[in-house]
Amino acid sequence: MKSSRWIFLSALVLIDVFVGRAAAQAVTETLQGLLAAQIRSQGFTCDKPLGATKDVRRSRADHGVWVLRCSNASYRVSRVPDMAAKVEPLR
Repeated sequence: MKSSRWIFLSALVLIDVFVGRAAAQAVTETLQGLLAAQIRSQGFTCDKPLGATKDVRRSRADHGVWVLRCSNASYRVSRVPDMAAKVEPLR
């Protein structure tokens, strides 16, 4: 009886770990996809988004700043609610 409970609890922990990792990866992929779509709509080229990292030093409340890496270029994207993003190409 005790061993079946242990197996069940172990299975729940493993499922929780795998689901948590998948959810974190999906959030990251969604963020870089959203940023890439936004800069494309503003006339910039982002062939394949490779990653997005938040620039904590430049970000403020209601003003997020992200560095978006694409296969062809990198951009600093400043986002303010209900406004177009400010996009700066990086070298």
